[in-house]
Amino acid sequence: MSAENFGEKCVFCEIINRQAPAYIVYENDQLMSFLDIEPINEGHVLIVPKQHVDTIAELSDGTLADIMRIAKQMVVALQKIYGNKGYSIMQNGGACCDFGHAHFHVFPRYDADGFGWTYGSEEKEISEEIAERIRTQLESSEFHKRNNGGNEWKTK
Repeated sequence: MSAENFGEKCVFCEIINRQAPAYIVYENDQLMSFLDIEPINEGHVLIVPKQHVDTIAELSDGTLADIMRIAKQMVVALQKIYGNKGYSIMQNGGACCDFGHAHFHVFPRYDADGFGWTYGSEEKEISEEIAERIRTQLESSEFHKRNNGGNEWKTK
């Protein structure tokens, strides 16, 4: 499977199609994994679906499951190589997908490695109302219909 981008030039599609260099660590029919060119820590890899999408909502459940299976294997490999006790797996999608092609970051973590969450200081609401809105949306979605097999939706 080759990646196709029907818009602007995509560096990930170029890597997948062997038109741009990368240090590839894994590949199958659905995805490719290679070293990040701006690593958080040594061993930082990207797992990239070959299908050009900017959101995981457009990927098949099978491709997403494959990505997570490979992410798990990467975590184990990185721990064996680097002896790290922690790791991070991250994904930014949609308008926050900086390359316009969905990808997952997997990298080893260490105490005081300098990486951390940053976000605004404004208060965020956490409430039953918000939880209920999300539950209601999930219950009405294709996800619920496909994955719950007609069983009652479990929320707690």
